[in-house]
Amino acid sequence: MDRRRCLAGAIAFALGTACAHGGGHAAEADVQALRTVHDAYRRAWLANDAEGVMRLFAPDAVLMPHHGLAPVVGSEEIRAFWFAPGPATTITRLDLQLDEVSVRDDTGLVRGRSQVEWTIEKTGTTERWRNAGTFLTVLRRGPDGAWRITHHTWDDPPNQRL
Repeated sequence: MDRRRCLAGAIAFALGTACAHGGGHAAEADVQALRTVHDAYRRAWLANDAEGVMRLFAPDAVLMPHHGLAPVVGSEEIRAFWFAPGPATTITRLDLQLDEVSVRDDTGLVRGRSQVEWTIEKTGTTERWRNAGTFLTVLRRGPDGAWRITHHTWDDPPNQRL
């Protein structure tokens, strides 16, 4: 009898866990979708594709930049923060290591480390910079089923000139 109770308990636990996390296949598909968003984010930056980057963010998204800078709220402010006119800046390397990817209902969370290098063209000279740090991204599944970034924060040391 104890053996049957143990087996029944194990089955109930497994079913409860699957239901709580959306089931095996659906949850894995959502995790993969979050990974795909981060890959698209990386590729858009490397292609110098501002519109590609912006498409990944919800209209009411919030950036919480490093070094205690004020939050940047909404698409227009994010565009102005990252893509303001000025010296030509080109991302030449962006490596994202995803250390944690999780989904609960229509909310996803991605935590990891990044390494970025970029150039800035100023008055005929090229400056090369780099940095590495940590990031946390919150995503929401929209009514269209697409995952979009709602909150993105990162922390790193001061930029390092190459």
